[in-house]
Amino acid sequence: MSARMATAQKAPRITHAERLIDAASGLTKGDLAAYYARVAPLMLPHLEGRPVALVRAPDGVGGELFFQKHAQHSDIAGIKLLDPALDPGHDPLLQIDTAEALVGAAQFNTVELHTWNATSRALGKPDRMTFDLDPGEGIDWQQMQEAALLVRVLLDELGLPSFLKTSGGKGLHVVVPLRRQFGWDEVRGFSRAIVEHLARTVPERFVAKSGPRNRVGRIFADYLRNGFGATTVSAWSARARPGMGVSVPLAWEELPDLDSAAHWTVANIGPRLATGNTPWDAMERSRTGLRAAMQMLGFLPE
Repeated sequence: MSARMATAQKAPRITHAERLIDAASGLTKGDLAAYYARVAPLMLPHLEGRPVALVRAPDGVGGELFFQKHAQHSDIAGIKLLDPALDPGHDPLLQIDTAEALVGAAQFNTVELHTWNATSRALGKPDRMTFDLDPGEGIDWQQMQEAALLVRVLLDELGLPSFLKTSGGKGLHVVVPLRRQFGWDEVRGFSRAIVEHLARTVPERFVAKSGPRNRVGRIFADYLRNGFGATTVSAWSARARPGMGVSVPLAWEELPDLDSAAHWTVANIGPRLATGNTPWDAMERSRTGLRAAMQMLGFLPE
């Protein structure tokens, strides 16, 4: 028996398991906890060793949501509290390394789990760069698919391998695995330069400014996810939205066959679990430094 399976058997008891958390799908708190217990072997590699933020929905996905990055006196079974020195002036950051803690988060009314772009042991140097493609009003799904491919083309030209996942909501996430070479300011600055280049090159499709008014009919490739303390929803996380979509790793070749960013949900995820993290198998060996790409784009880190 694997350590993860053994840990999963110690998952905490779920209270009020019958409570409805999503009227659109009929899913209950117990259903969500069972989902996280089921996907723990796939999800833990994306959570282990990284600070995690929780999106809690005590009144279900239609109610008020609470975003939690720090301990705040919460008592989640199995959760790890990190050294407060990692984020001075705050309560300890959280980390989930076991199925017990993952299901414990569900018991604590967590729906979404978000991770940092760096590991806890090397928090000063990101090991990935993320672009969250955020559609504005009037953007259809085919345009989102085309936009993701355009981002990939640019990254390929810069010599940066990229990996894709659904957001489980409306957008797509493009992830670049990095060598730990630069700090947060440099990585965030360069990701912004990439987005600004996209907006100059394809202005009818991309915008480099956030905010709904700025992206009407266009897509904001959100580079703000690359700053210190910023997070992105983890692969295999459910989303606190009606229907409860799931963020799922993809092969680029699968993109044309998807019908939305919420193609998979907690209710229909079963058949996809056999594929699991296979589309991202090459991520570790694809880690790349940014210096050459920075030079190609004329970006000079401070």
